[in-house]
Amino acid sequence: MSKLISGIAASDGYAHAKVYRLIEPDLTVEQKKIENAAVEIERFENSVKQSLVEIEKIRAIAAESLGEEEAQVFDAHAMILADPDMTQQVEEMIESNKINAESAYHEVTETFIQLFESMDDNAYMQERAADIKDIRKRVLANLLGVNLPSPATIDEEVVVVAHDLTPSDTAQLNKKYVKAFVTNIGGRTSHSAIMARSLEIPAIVGTGNISEEAGADDFLIVDGIEGEIIIDPSEDEVAEYAKRAADFEKLKLEWDKLKDEPSLTADGKEFELAGNIGTPRDVEGVLKNGGEAIGLYRTEFLYMDSQELPTEEEQFEAYKSVLEDMEGKAVVVRTMDIGGDKELPYLELPDEMNPFLGYRAIRISLDQDNIFRTQLRALLRASVYGTLRIMFPMIATLQEFRDAKAIYEEEREKLITEGIDVSDDIEIGIMVEIPATAVLADQFAKEVDFFSIGTNDLIQYTMAADRMNEDVSYLYQPYNPSILRLIKNVIDASHAEGKWTGMCGEMAGDQIAVPLLVGMGLDEFSMSATSILQTRSLMKTLDTKKMEELVDKAINETTTVDEVIKLVEEYTN
Repeated sequence: MSKLISGIAASDGYAHAKVYRLIEPDLTVEQKKIENAAVEIERFENSVKQSLVEIEKIRAIAAESLGEEEAQVFDAHAMILADPDMTQQVEEMIESNKINAESAYHEVTETFIQLFESMDDNAYMQERAADIKDIRKRVLANLLGVNLPSPATIDEEVVVVAHDLTPSDTAQLNKKYVKAFVTNIGGRTSHSAIMARSLEIPAIVGTGNISEEAGADDFLIVDGIEGEIIIDPSEDEVAEYAKRAADFEKLKLEWDKLKDEPSLTADGKEFELAGNIGTPRDVEGVLKNGGEAIGLYRTEFLYMDSQELPTEEEQFEAYKSVLEDMEGKAVVVRTMDIGGDKELPYLELPDEMNPFLGYRAIRISLDQDNIFRTQLRALLRASVYGTLRIMFPMIATLQEFRDAKAIYEEEREKLITEGIDVSDDIEIGIMVEIPATAVLADQFAKEVDFFSIGTNDLIQYTMAADRMNEDVSYLYQPYNPSILRLIKNVIDASHAEGKWTGMCGEMAGDQIAVPLLVGMGLDEFSMSATSILQTRSLMKTLDTKKMEELVDKAINETTTVDEVIKLVEEYTN
């Protein structure tokens, strides 16, 4: 009998496939005495051989899907696995202590891990500790006879079920086989949800217990429009969802016809529809979906996908690639936004009670300005290959912006002195994601070249509600009149100074929010690439004067989200 589970619709679309449980097994090791050391050593050697085969397979897949550079981490894993010193220590321990292979391997690797982790001043050795931890999981899984899930090795159509998905998990998903994913936790603005939209696969997050309800032998229907999952659906339910999926595909074909059309309202006002990207590979999706610019390049993925701080040259090549591929269309690059839920294993950050309110983004850049200067130099060098706009994240005060811009100007002058070409047409702006900045937008607008409103954080900070916490997810309210007032204040302030405002948060592609944002005069809408054509289609139906009336009523005559939604429906139907 089928069972219905509800969650948060995070990425549109429908899927029907068998379950792939991306859930780590219990790898608890229990020490046991053995009689035959030779048999136990053979078990250990076989598990190492099996692990090597698995790593080689994962490496090949990673090289194809992520690139050769990203796949090189698995070369390090293979070298550690084959390390004769470690192998010899394990086998000697099995022989001398007459203990099982699992226990001996765990003990030896733990010694190496603690040794490397103690080298506080050696980032390379600390990275090796992380590598050994990863390898140990694989060897122990083989010794214990349990499956260690690996999304990179999926080679049949599945729906991935997990407690949560890390950015690295999501980056390994091959959408040829992964038809959807569903998780216990997360919200529409979590990184896994954002990446699902980039991959153009349906996703539902925040289900609470899907990993407990869906077994490895189950089939699931995933409705990414309504946020519903059906476990072991009936034939009638499969037929119904197949029809819905076909209708959705027809709708997408209609949207595809707008790929090369301008983003115009019914009364002829033009806006800019841009795409958000995390890597240079994502540019293709933005252009395929008719994107007119890159409104947010999340450069932190350059740092998160590396085993050490990316060099100036590595960053230069990435930025140059994006600028060249956009062929003159504007590219807004956000400087490193690390911290909060985005950590780097090689960059020691403090343990904080409230990391989202702590040491992150521009605060790290200004404090560790050697990292910041390297990034700015790479950006400045790349600027001659396209139309570059640089944006500083998490700006709370005018002094922070001034300090960041001063460092930018210093690096610019250094490069010019060195005889290196730099564009003389780079705009410098800020993300507006802190309420204090939104309130003081009239003063910021005198000094910045542009604003880009980061609604994901702006909403959670304004509503004092963690957007990753399902218990308070009801407070993540993009249409709350208080949020709308803040957004309008920012747009009006920029226009008063002859500047422009974009939006790079998920609200920019929200089909309820778009009519309100059109009415406010938002200049640039930047969103997941898959939302661009749907938004262009909606814009064609909107009259800007009518939307201005809608905004006036929403801000001055409503008090609740439900009232705002009802008002939008009245004005757009």
